[in-house]
Amino acid sequence: MSKRIIYQMLPRLWGSGRFRDVDGRFLSYLRSLGVDYLYLTGIPRHASGKPFVKGDPGSPYSICDYYDTNPYLAVEPEARMQEFAHLVRRIHRAGLKLLIDFVPNHVSCDYADAHGGIPTLPYCDYDWTDTRKIDYAHPRTLGRMSDVLKFWASEGVDGFRCDMVELVGAKNCGAMISAARSAFPSLLFVAEVYDRQGYRAFAEAGFDLLYDKSGIYDILRDIFTGRRGADALTRNWQELGSLQERMLNFLENHDEQRLCSAAYAGSPEKTFSLMAAASLFNRASLMLYAGQELGERASEAADGRSSIFNIVRPESLVDLYRFLHDGTLSPGKEVLLSRYREILSLASSPLGREGENWDLMYCNADSEGFDARRHFAFLRYDDSRCILVFCNFSDIPACVRVHVPVRAEGDYDLCISPWDYSVVEL
Repeated sequence: MSKRIIYQMLPRLWGSGRFRDVDGRFLSYLRSLGVDYLYLTGIPRHASGKPFVKGDPGSPYSICDYYDTNPYLAVEPEARMQEFAHLVRRIHRAGLKLLIDFVPNHVSCDYADAHGGIPTLPYCDYDWTDTRKIDYAHPRTLGRMSDVLKFWASEGVDGFRCDMVELVGAKNCGAMISAARSAFPSLLFVAEVYDRQGYRAFAEAGFDLLYDKSGIYDILRDIFTGRRGADALTRNWQELGSLQERMLNFLENHDEQRLCSAAYAGSPEKTFSLMAAASLFNRASLMLYAGQELGERASEAADGRSSIFNIVRPESLVDLYRFLHDGTLSPGKEVLLSRYREILSLASSPLGREGENWDLMYCNADSEGFDARRHFAFLRYDDSRCILVFCNFSDIPACVRVHVPVRAEGDYDLCISPWDYSVVEL
């Protein structure tokens, strides 16, 4: 399976928060990064302005009408679905595809639609008090939820990021995916799944991509804090086996703390090796969260997360919008963006998308200067090209000799800055 690159964004946090702000300049920018899918969070209409709602305008995961979109996203609220249709056409003209959320576990406390509604139970999971759990024991539920998927596909949506699928079950998800693909065979389905033991069941249910939250995300975070060594990346790759190509890697999303926030890395300079490992090791797909490429810190939040409950203006998204429309960007953010472009250019190249992977950790345990807890090395190669990638997960420079036993065999001397990476053409 070829690597896909996905860019996640909440439209309400971009520009003036309207569909129209996802314009040609922004879409061309995404194409220049090698992005394939734009994942827009908060498209189906969610509850807002009610006593049970969390925040203002509320959570995009508390859906109150699955056949509508949010009036606040439109310049003319009464024409919101027409404005959404224009957005879909812009995305497709730019050569991109569109993902939106499908929330199969719950709906808002006041859910209602003009298509018969969705059966629910009188309680919620966890502390999601703005929701009610969907009743999959009801005989109409699977049909109703499958119709929701087909409705949005008929509106031009190319795929769905499916929320909390473990609370719905692989069997139910598989039935809905099968029904939707019977009418729209090319739909992409992405599973938000956390339990590694369930990965295979959800892959067999029809999901194309699975969040590797409990794999590469948690491992890279543990490497950063010193709880695990870099060799854990090798073990994760080996354990996943044939599922590796179905993984979706990420360093941020709307649930997680921003990579450059004080709660995580604290600065962009400590993120390049993490980004290189997540982007370049194997053919797993990659998801970026809007503003990550400019070092968004969520400085307006106490927990390092950009709020999904309130309308905020993350600094890096403001800067990016201004850059794309006025041509200005601070020197520091220009440098950071250029580093991201380097990594993404390689990740989106034929070598990055389709090339083979060769982990070099097994043959470098005794190499000069090599520390298997803080250093990570691997090859990417195809019929015409071979590269050595070295990641330094350390606060000190890495001066090492890396042994390569295949392809361009030999020993390669490298010196890499703290928390940086190097690519060597072999």
